[in-house]
Amino acid sequence: MAKQFIIFVIDDSSGMASSDEMSAIDAFNDGLRANGQWIFAGGLSSPKFGNLIDNRQGANISTGEPLFDGPENYSGFWLIKADDLAAAEKLAFAGSKACNRKVELRPLLG
Repeated sequence: MAKQFIIFVIDDSSGMASSDEMSAIDAFNDGLRANGQWIFAGGLSSPKFGNLIDNRQGANISTGEPLFDGPENYSGFWLIKADDLAAAEKLAFAGSKACNRKVELRPLLG
């Protein structure tokens, strides 16, 4: 049975992908779909729009800032299906090459 993984795209403040990168990402996405490995993918807004919220025990805290303030951040993600970690790693390497960015691979729990 296939397991689920998330591949986070790591970016700096350089901005959007180039048209060549977008073409490579589209081709990568098409390959995921064709192989039944696609679940979902999406881009994330800039961290400047982040808002850390903590309402544990009714604290009602809203910082208006992201959790992490650094030069690198998550700019997008893929949710994928793969038979095992080795297969997911192979897809993460392909995704990194397609988007021309570092990525972080994590298994989903459950």
